[in-house]
Amino acid sequence: MGTIVGAMALSHAFALLEPDRWDNIRELNGQGYKRRYGEKPPNRPKIGEESPDENRQRYQRISSGIEFLRQSIATKKPDAVIVIGDDQNENFRDQDLPQLALYMGDKIVTTECHGGEYQRGPTYPCHSELANRLLHGLVEREFDITACKTFPRDELLSHAHAPVMERLMPDANIPVVLFFVNAIHVPAVTPNRCYRLGQAIGSIIRENHDSLRVMLCASGGLSHFTGGYPWKVYRGPYSYGSINEEFDRDSELRSWITFLGAVDKAPAKVLTYEAFYRGIMGMGVAYWDVEAN
Repeated sequence: MGTIVGAMALSHAFALLEPDRWDNIRELNGQGYKRRYGEKPPNRPKIGEESPDENRQRYQRISSGIEFLRQSIATKKPDAVIVIGDDQNENFRDQDLPQLALYMGDKIVTTECHGGEYQRGPTYPCHSELANRLLHGLVEREFDITACKTFPRDELLSHAHAPVMERLMPDANIPVVLFFVNAIHVPAVTPNRCYRLGQAIGSIIRENHDSLRVMLCASGGLSHFTGGYPWKVYRGPYSYGSINEEFDRDSELRSWITFLGAVDKAPAKVLTYEAFYRGIMGMGVAYWDVEAN
């Protein structure tokens, strides 16, 4: 039978950047919000209360946690890593916004946009056989999955996936399965359905009649101000850098909730959580040694 040998979850975006870059990236994020809504989002006063030195010290805990995840993948040597995250108008645009999607190709090239120019990174092999099993198994379990045979130029633009893969698997030598769970486009799949989706993913992996060793990686959250979220449909208060339980419970936590369904009752080893107003996020890093339970 297949085995889930480990599972991890981490924040992305600012969580993968050194604090010295946050002010500049936050400005770019605000410009994206302004293009969408005509004005910049209101600033959170606590942004000015954070000192750069303190942020560097606290961020080191996040960075160390992410390094622990990288080492865990290298130690476990899984046959495949399933990366679960959302897409924020990157690979999927307004004309095609699936709730749940699987990439079915044989390879993918991580690609980032800097100053309007696209920079291609490593080429990752994809475990298309596992992706196909998941597709058939999930549809049989009444989950409607969008199957993406290709992306233009084989480029992975999603910042919930590409930078995370580069950070955790820099050698690009472990096959990946890319899973997309809508988080910021309204309406979005419910958290309850995300959990049941994760349970189904876990069942499909374990029911296979082979010895496939799989790791899961959830990318997103924990709290996150995104310039791409349709704020006009959100009735609660918010500001740039705000951390809001009412909002965040229904946003990128969906990625974490999905993979929690797959790991079942395995206990979590919470590595760290830090809230950064300059980094407009509550950043978290966690690991589950599923194989040891």
